[in-house]
Amino acid sequence: MALIETTLEDRIGTIAFNRDSQRNALSTALIDEFLTALEDFKTEKVRVVVLRSASGGKVWSAGHDVHELPKADVDPLPYDDPLMRLLRAVKAFPAPVIAMVHGSVWGGACDLVIACDLVYCDETATFAITPTKLGLPYNVAGLLNFLSRLPLNVVKEMFFSAEPITADRAAQVNIVNEIVPEQQLEQTVHAMARLIASRSVAAITATKESIRVLSESAAINPTTFEYLNGLRREVYFGPDYREGLRAFMEKRAPRF
Repeated sequence: MALIETTLEDRIGTIAFNRDSQRNALSTALIDEFLTALEDFKTEKVRVVVLRSASGGKVWSAGHDVHELPKADVDPLPYDDPLMRLLRAVKAFPAPVIAMVHGSVWGGACDLVIACDLVYCDETATFAITPTKLGLPYNVAGLLNFLSRLPLNVVKEMFFSAEPITADRAAQVNIVNEIVPEQQLEQTVHAMARLIASRSVAAITATKESIRVLSESAAINPTTFEYLNGLRREVYFGPDYREGLRAFMEKRAPRF
């Protein structure tokens, strides 16, 4: 069975997670299908992409498939990690990508939502970035993704606590564009998608790429970059990362 479902109508492409039995965890196989769908949509010159869950269950996505993370002594989120490739592809896609969120969003899926151009949710949505529950040192690119969109103190709160924030709070801190009643969510998202699809494709593509480049333009010298990577290495070579993954697999609270 396909791990995503895709549709294309009125120059609007839809990608729907279809791995409800695993809470739509972002496995390598699911991400490969997602990336293929984006390439197909690029070939078809779609004007908007909508990202959603196929089932409308309680979990929009549980994030990075933890079972696929390395157990120890290896960078868990290197440049070529499937999730990192997916985030770059969404941000670089020439047309706007709209996240339509019903249910909870966890870990790497929260980063994916932040990478989308627009986000609409209903009152069931919550958002949590959870690497500190696993003792996992998040990478610099992921941190910058949050810092380019959210207030600094909110980024710290979300990463330090790993606790979910509600839809109302998400609207206040700029994670979502609008909270819509559940019964109206799909209608609202597709109305915005159709509106965007009626505008100049060339102008939108140039604007999206310009915004991406500007938002990622934080200057950092090589020495500082190596310093930050050194901080991360100390964590994923250390005991907390091992304990975090072990606790997750054993379905218990970690003892850091």
